[in-house]
Amino acid sequence: MKLKPAELSAALDLLEQGDWKAAHEIVQKDEASPLSCWAHGIVHLMEGDMPNARYWYREAGRAFPAKASIPDEIRTLKESR
Repeated sequence: MKLKPAELSAALDLLEQGDWKAAHEIVQKDEASPLSCWAHGIVHLMEGDMPNARYWYREAGRAFPAKASIPDEIRTLKESR
């Protein structure tokens, strides 16, 4: 199921607030769209689960950030929508 723009925005707002668990509940509904996969990767960065984060970055077609600046990743994703 593809996320609606408002759902992705809500997930990104939750990520900015540090609530990766609530964001995960939203983004895991969409395992196909690159933006949702990227957000899913950020969720796992925040969680500290690097293997899962790498997987979702691959699914999103994105390079895994060598030095993961989570705020920068969230900002770049928001600008990409």
